[in-house]
Amino acid sequence: MTPIDPSRTVAVVGTGTMGQGIAQVALAAGHPVRLYDAAPGRAAEAARALAGRLGRLVDKGRLDAADRDAALARLRPAAQLTELADSALVIEAILEQLDAKQKLFGELESVVPDDCLLATNTSSLSVTAVAGALRRPERFVGLHFFNPAPLLPLVEVVRGHATDQAAAERARATVTAWGKTPVSCADTPGFLVNRIARPFYAEAFRLHEEQVADPATIDAVLRESGGFAMGPFELTDLIGQDVNNAVTRSVYEAFFHAPKFTPSLAQQRLVEAGLLGRKTGRGWYDHGEGAERPEPHTAGPCRAPGAIGHSLRLSGPAAVLPRMIEEAGIKVTREGGEDVFDGCLVLPGGTRLALADGQGPTNAAYLGPRIDFDLALDYRTCTRIALAPSATAPREDVEAAIGLFQALGKKVSVIGDAPGMIVARTVALLVDFAEDAAGRGVASREDIDTAMRAGVNYPRGPLEWARELDTDWLDQFLRNMDHEYPGGRYAACQPLRRRAAVKESLL
Repeated sequence: MTPIDPSRTVAVVGTGTMGQGIAQVALAAGHPVRLYDAAPGRAAEAARALAGRLGRLVDKGRLDAADRDAALARLRPAAQLTELADSALVIEAILEQLDAKQKLFGELESVVPDDCLLATNTSSLSVTAVAGALRRPERFVGLHFFNPAPLLPLVEVVRGHATDQAAAERARATVTAWGKTPVSCADTPGFLVNRIARPFYAEAFRLHEEQVADPATIDAVLRESGGFAMGPFELTDLIGQDVNNAVTRSVYEAFFHAPKFTPSLAQQRLVEAGLLGRKTGRGWYDHGEGAERPEPHTAGPCRAPGAIGHSLRLSGPAAVLPRMIEEAGIKVTREGGEDVFDGCLVLPGGTRLALADGQGPTNAAYLGPRIDFDLALDYRTCTRIALAPSATAPREDVEAAIGLFQALGKKVSVIGDAPGMIVARTVALLVDFAEDAAGRGVASREDIDTAMRAGVNYPRGPLEWARELDTDWLDQFLRNMDHEYPGGRYAACQPLRRRAAVKESLL
């Protein structure tokens, strides 16, 4: 599909931060750009602000002065909607109110030519609903940019119920021509990123509510073991607790209160208290001047065991651990033939050291004392490991487990008795949400992974995680979590269960 020609006008309606950012992207792609805002004088102010932005890029050596001058010559504020009559694409970035958006696009329909694409940058409203009042909803799409639009590459190209395939393809081609990374998705609550990312926040908040670990420790484990760029507590303080909570509640409402999308009461209390994060000086953390950042819980030095056993069936990402242990100079003996040792390491005192499987360590200790260790993106390169001992695990074996991972060069955080721990339950739920979206035809598997890498900077896409992890392990993990927390929040989606069943039938 051919993108919109750069000689054609792109109009941006709504001149806040996002509107200005989208206008800057269109200018950089060579289009004439018209800015319109319902508030008198606001479009002219936005044009001046854009000129300032481009000037700063020149000062930093990131833009030639000639290119800036050419871009500004193509930029024009509009006082009336009728001045957008020559537009090939109109992108709306006004307030998130359905009636206001419907009214705007109803007016635009009588102004722009028939070949003009109409697009909304909404992040929370239904694209289908916004287009519902139009005479020609087939040319209407969602173009969800991420803030700041000039810097972040991802754009979700959203097909409403009535969107013509050609219109969606032309919008995607145009976004590609602008140097962005488009992903195509159906009109679903939260689209791709805001739908699939919910467990990243929700599971961390739930662990905090259950007093399994403090925010600093949970953030550190997700960063230093899971490979995420930021933990959910520090990230929501950056985003704004009100903004993140509003997205969560919007998706929850749109999915008719499905348990998987249940919001966090702890986060709601922060919002009610006005503790919104960096912008108010305090959220999960204190961001006031001179405030010290709390340190994650890190165990003190412990002696490593001289030898350790391991099961012949230790598999998945943790399969590398026996070799790493041997490389650290610790003798490894093979255990086998007994179910009690199936798929785990064995400490000198007989305590099992097992990859988190969705059971609580104490609840799973009917076969003897157990210590769970968390999932890692890469056990060789990660710098921190979380351990969760059962109530029956002897202190000397807990210290041996700490010393073992310290001998592998890891910091160790000992957390409470938590089914699924931190990274494992977060990743398992991200995979589940992604499999559900793919299974429902919301987007292709490739676009889902691209969205989560480019949109929220995940270390790998959730479906890449799924390929790295054993499908049977994921399915059993979620079954165990569903047993620990009945109610549906952790029930594996049908597509994931089906994939596990197919694999089992082929064995």
